[in-house]
Amino acid sequence: MNFIDGEILYVDKPLEWTSFNVVKRIRSILLRRMHTKKLKVGHAGTLDPLATGVMIICTGKATKHIDTLQAGVKEYIATIALGATTPSYDLETLIDATYPTEHITEELVRETLEKFKGRIEQVPPAFSACKIDGHRAYKMARRGEEVNLKPKILVIDEIELLDYSQQSITIRVVCSKGTYIRALARDIGAALGSGGHLTALRRTRVGNVDIKDCLSIDAIAQLLSECPIEIPEQHPAIG
Repeated sequence: MNFIDGEILYVDKPLEWTSFNVVKRIRSILLRRMHTKKLKVGHAGTLDPLATGVMIICTGKATKHIDTLQAGVKEYIATIALGATTPSYDLETLIDATYPTEHITEELVRETLEKFKGRIEQVPPAFSACKIDGHRAYKMARRGEEVNLKPKILVIDEIELLDYSQQSITIRVVCSKGTYIRALARDIGAALGSGGHLTALRRTRVGNVDIKDCLSIDAIAQLLSECPIEIPEQHPAIG
């Protein structure tokens, strides 16, 4: 494998790992094996620490394709707790308000989900990597500062109810780049006349890359540790 000319790896990101953790693990293995101190490694689309699933990792010259790869349609399986909200819209922060759920029926959920199909406006979460005057929103939110983010236009191609109860629903979502499923959980909860926050998230597809195409981080680490590596003679990573 030639990681300088560029390779693309498909990783099933583990729970509680940041996207940066995945990149760092892969880069450190390659730097050690290639006897060099410098190699471009990047990912095509961030996943939150509490999410798992498809991450596309690019090395060397393949990092030029990151924008194209991360522009692909995404598919997620998401579980949303109903009747409660959190500031981060997921389990990163504690519940800050509770709401009734007795009125929520499966029919109401299905009707509500239909309203989210197509082009929608979505306000990103305050706990996100969006920038405000050069500052990351999540850093401002964690300092208790006010975060005002503008709504973005997104496209939800498909949204399907997989499991239902008055306290929790599981949905499959196919959506455009830039969609925050945490924010979708917030908006679905509000549209149901209650509250909602994300309790589990798995990205199952990015463009043409399916979760079945991905290897665990340990399997990737073993592959990179054992595979033959081609290093161009003119490159300093020799010896």
